[in-house]
Amino acid sequence: MNLLIKNVALLSMKEEQPLMENTNIYIEGDTITYIGEINPDIKVDRVIDGTKKIAMPGLINAHTHLGMSLFRNYADDVPLFDWLSKHIWPVESKLSAEDVYWGSLLSMIEMIYSGTTTFCDMYFFMDEVAKATEEVGIRGVLTRGIIEESDAEINKEKLRDTRKLYNTWHNKAEGRIKVMVGPHAPYTCSSSYLKEVVELAKELNTGIHIHVSETKKEVEESLQKHGKSPVKHLKDIGVFDVPTIAAHCVHISDEDIEILKEMKVSPVYNPTSNAKLASGFAPVDQMLKKGINVALGTDGPASNNNLNMFEEVHFAATINKALNYDALAVPALEALKMATINGAKALLWDKEIGSIEVGKKADIVIIDIDKPHFYPHHNLISALAYTAQASDVDTVIINGKIIMENREIKTADVEKVMYNVGKRAKELIGKK
Repeated sequence: MNLLIKNVALLSMKEEQPLMENTNIYIEGDTITYIGEINPDIKVDRVIDGTKKIAMPGLINAHTHLGMSLFRNYADDVPLFDWLSKHIWPVESKLSAEDVYWGSLLSMIEMIYSGTTTFCDMYFFMDEVAKATEEVGIRGVLTRGIIEESDAEINKEKLRDTRKLYNTWHNKAEGRIKVMVGPHAPYTCSSSYLKEVVELAKELNTGIHIHVSETKKEVEESLQKHGKSPVKHLKDIGVFDVPTIAAHCVHISDEDIEILKEMKVSPVYNPTSNAKLASGFAPVDQMLKKGINVALGTDGPASNNNLNMFEEVHFAATINKALNYDALAVPALEALKMATINGAKALLWDKEIGSIEVGKKADIVIIDIDKPHFYPHHNLISALAYTAQASDVDTVIINGKIIMENREIKTADVEKVMYNVGKRAKELIGKK
């Protein structure tokens, strides 16, 4: 289907001209083919009126655990390691593949409602996550979470699972699915096992998605065990020799920051989750000023407790000003870049998504700014970072297909999904 979005303000995320006040966007199939004045020579099947609206690239949630929506609001106000070991891991051990399917589908619906068109997920039963991704029409990077166990055969099986996931799903669903390798963290995977993970990533010619330096405890234990920080440890054993998405990077030193820059690692900032779990605040402004590609994520819906990327943008653009006593820290446009083009770069997808440009995939969200909290329209870039709410997302287009219009999702039975998640979550918590 060929689409025209007409008379719309456009935040393209292009360096030379990020904002156009009034323009038209033509989409042929899954691709943006023309941006500019109305072109009567281009035939379209549908016209979307963009008057009093902003079109922008779909948001990219660069780190999450979608299936954990089943545990939303279940174990809150608890320290991270207690939260994991006493609450989450015992219940996760009871999860079925079908549980993860419904939980992930719910999370995808929530993301679409709030303007996210691409995610990077680390969890279990990833075939089910892939099926949900294919069905609902969203775009995603799938990583099977790998935690080393005492049984060597089980550890090998986890690597085989990842290879199978890659061979089955990479570049499938009209190219909307990619697969990376997902070792959980350097404190849950030994050096030797991580080296096997790196070899698998090289074999598959893909990247790595891993938690790094999320808590002080993690860093202190790494210093005791390895005599170096988690960042330095991962570099020394070769993890950063392949493209790496490093979730969190909260407790990192100046030396660590230099390593991240040198090795072209993409940290993912998860401000709400880090704050809620009392992990601390990542030195985002310092990393950005070093030219590091910092992306943005929500973390899982059990530790956030939502998947609202506009909330993360707002948090990223405000809290760092207070932390640095600097009103210029993480400006509005920089926070929006973290949620769009920086996320695309982290996911090795920036040639196709992350900005609205001719030749790129049509992953576009349309924001309704004809609302009291948006008036007056002084600065639309500021408005998207400091004012916009998830509920302002009117239309979501992914890969050229209208997935949501007038806040109606067209690719999922939302009521059915909510019912199934509620039923399964209640049964799971009862099994603890």
